[in-house]
Amino acid sequence: MAVIAAIEPGFYRIPLETVLSDSTHGEIRAFEIITVRVRDADGAEGVGYTYTVGRLGGAVFDILRREVTELASRAEADRIEALGQRLWWGLHYGGRGGPVVLALSALDIALWDLKAKKAGAPLWRLLGGHDPLVPCYAGGIDLELPLDALLRQTDANLGRGFRAIKMKVGRAWLAEDVARVAAMRRHLGEGFPLMVDANMKWTADAAIRAARAFAPHDLTWLEEPVPPEDIPGHVRVAREGGLPVAAGENLRTLTDFRQLIEAGGVSFPEPDVTNCGGVTGFMKIAHLAEAFGLPVTSHGAHDITVHLLAAVPNRSFLEAHGFGLDRYIAAPLTLENGFARAPERPGHGVEFDWAGLAGHRRD
Repeated sequence: MAVIAAIEPGFYRIPLETVLSDSTHGEIRAFEIITVRVRDADGAEGVGYTYTVGRLGGAVFDILRREVTELASRAEADRIEALGQRLWWGLHYGGRGGPVVLALSALDIALWDLKAKKAGAPLWRLLGGHDPLVPCYAGGIDLELPLDALLRQTDANLGRGFRAIKMKVGRAWLAEDVARVAAMRRHLGEGFPLMVDANMKWTADAAIRAARAFAPHDLTWLEEPVPPEDIPGHVRVAREGGLPVAAGENLRTLTDFRQLIEAGGVSFPEPDVTNCGGVTGFMKIAHLAEAFGLPVTSHGAHDITVHLLAAVPNRSFLEAHGFGLDRYIAAPLTLENGFARAPERPGHGVEFDWAGLAGHRRD
């Protein structure tokens, strides 16, 4: 048994080399990365992180620095469930979601990294060890790219080894979206996995209309067609739209996912390990999906999530997210003929270039 001796949060703003765009966030020029390093009394260290699309990273950092550090100090590092309950209820009144859950997710990831390192095992094996090869798609954040640039981006992703592609939809006119999806389908050919992501853009009626218009183009799923709070809307889109629905990147708790899954509003539950309670939360959601006969996918943080999907039999696609963090990681995600491979390094295997990140420090 080793207790937590130190918790060291960090806050960085990472500029993007290319401006990204979607239907609700508009132009994205930088991501905020909030890290946390946990050391136990033996000197071992685990690392976790979360991120934002440019705002409220300071709030997450402050929660880690002011509140989490106090509540978690001297706790047993490997009693992750017990500490998670203490933190959840200790911070419950001031925040049951948002920045609090992002902060707790980062800490949970660090604790699991520490646990796996001390066990001398890669995280995916510690969590169950189903299959280290996980189907992986390139998640484009590309709504405003001209069509020729969108296709060039796609070709570059194919050249990197991706064998599944996601593109953004939610432009001002549905006809524009349909034309771009049709062009992408022609470019990729029949049977190639193609997903579209609306980023919560529509009402249920608009989403059903869009889904029916996209249906001839054989899409793997329509992602986030309506806002996350609109469970009845998700149910209507899933029942009436004619396409599978992926959703969940903006849900924060196991209960949120239970309500959406039980209602029949999602075909591919899509947790993000950095905002759904960390490794602990993600794995509970994955097992919940399995109990309902649903495949689980992911959002963001592919370097962590590859371990989680590699641990469960109901994994579908891993999203490889393009927010520019790979250049600050020693060994980024590797692809093998469309599959991402979970690494065999102890822990989650993510080693940050702390010196490189230092130039972007915000705290």
